[in-house]
Amino acid sequence: MKNNLDTFEINQLFDAILSLETQDECRQFFKDICTVNELVTFAQRFDVGIRLLEGSTYQEVSKSTGASTATISRVRRLLNDDERGLEMAAERIGKGKAE
Repeated sequence: MKNNLDTFEINQLFDAILSLETQDECRQFFKDICTVNELVTFAQRFDVGIRLLEGSTYQEVSKSTGASTATISRVRRLLNDDERGLEMAAERIGKGKAE
């Protein structure tokens, strides 16, 4: 699926997300299109990414987030990817910089 992210439907979804202006609007939108478990998973992966970017170890990340080592490894692989989307978003909200 990673190679097929440039479809009409995905671009339409991204446009809809970009149109949201507040956290309340985001909450309403994502509540309508995602299950609570899906949102929790997205949030956990983002949190794992931030903690890895800040230099936390797998053990520290697992303890603080409850994420499995498989999830942490998956996020680490994404951080090593050339796309840098997670890192870009973390930086924009002032997170993810090693101290």
